[in-house]
Amino acid sequence: MQFTRKGLKAEGFAGFRPIGSLEAMRIPQGTGVFAVLAPEGFQPRFLKKSTAGVFKKKDPSLPEPALAAEWVDAAVVLYLGKAGPGSKGNRGLRRQVQEFLDFGQGKPPGHWDGRLVWQLADADQLLIAWKELPAEHLAKAEAGYHAAFVEEHGRLPFANLVRARTKG
Repeated sequence: MQFTRKGLKAEGFAGFRPIGSLEAMRIPQGTGVFAVLAPEGFQPRFLKKSTAGVFKKKDPSLPEPALAAEWVDAAVVLYLGKAGPGSKGNRGLRRQVQEFLDFGQGKPPGHWDGRLVWQLADADQLLIAWKELPAEHLAKAEAGYHAAFVEEHGRLPFANLVRARTKG
């Protein structure tokens, strides 16, 4: 698989909407995986302080050298995540992506996966794409995408600090 816009489309991803103009109601409610992508020509500029919300009394900001060390040159995909059904079956892509966006606007999160996205200047220009998948395929799909990205780029996407793995 190629981690480009074209490669993700071929893999079944849809959306590719800029964060700044994303309408949550256009995102499917089902479970699936989602990606944050840099638009063509995007150059990283790091903010001194993240726009993300505080998590468990911890500031999500990292110093610029730490951010630069996580940046993957030539990678279009900056983050790969999943959206499960939740314990009550009422989560999914729409809610997960909305919470991710709310987190970037300073609201307290339930977790802080992908937090480095919110320390990029012009984060509102980044694109969100998604792919619906049955809940029982999410862990394997996320782990597979992480492994394939590492194989292609030698490391995880910029804002993925932990590699997803399947149990067993």
